[in-house]
Amino acid sequence: MASLLELKEIFRSADAVCFDVDSTVIKEEGIDELAKFCGVGDAVAEMTRRAMGGTVTFKAALTARLGLIRPSYEQVQKLISDNPPQLTPGIRELVSRLQQRGVQVFLVSGGFQSIVEHVALQLNIPTANVFANRLKFYFNGEYAGFDETQPTAESGGKGKVITHLKEQFHFKKVVMIGDGATDMEACPPGDCFIGFGGNVIRKQVKEKAKWYITHFDELLKELEER
Repeated sequence: MASLLELKEIFRSADAVCFDVDSTVIKEEGIDELAKFCGVGDAVAEMTRRAMGGTVTFKAALTARLGLIRPSYEQVQKLISDNPPQLTPGIRELVSRLQQRGVQVFLVSGGFQSIVEHVALQLNIPTANVFANRLKFYFNGEYAGFDETQPTAESGGKGKVITHLKEQFHFKKVVMIGDGATDMEACPPGDCFIGFGGNVIRKQVKEKAKWYITHFDELLKELEER
């Protein structure tokens, strides 16, 4: 097992950094915001807590939550325009600094493509670098389920994305940063996991992560060390 010093060195020399989005890159949980917007906030927030704690499979939790919300295409678009996701302090500067160093930045999320792409746009991350779940709609805009073939639709999916990135781009060192159990599980194949507690602290992640931060400034400082 790598020591904290070794993890810091991996981060400073990484080819690619993958960020979780909900409660990491942005302050909110996208699915909870969508649920509130659609009038089923409390029931879905409770399901999210269980999913993030790792007590139910991600796909089962996602299916159940979306079955309650049943968001229409119009509702998703209105949520983005009326209540755009709020970026976590320091993320814009960190992503910019990583990109200046030639590091590839990816958003790997169990959230929804349309919302995550909106976030990517704000951070100058190409949409090709977004891996997230895709909602499906009927021709009239009603909810028709989600694309279950996306790797991010199930537990262990973020690790599959990292394996894919390593195979496709021959990255030697890939870092995963996030607040939840699904992020921690992505290492390995990821080479370094950094737990993030700036928006919400997940007990299991805080206890198990070798490197745990509560502000992105801590990572900016690490980059300046070199």
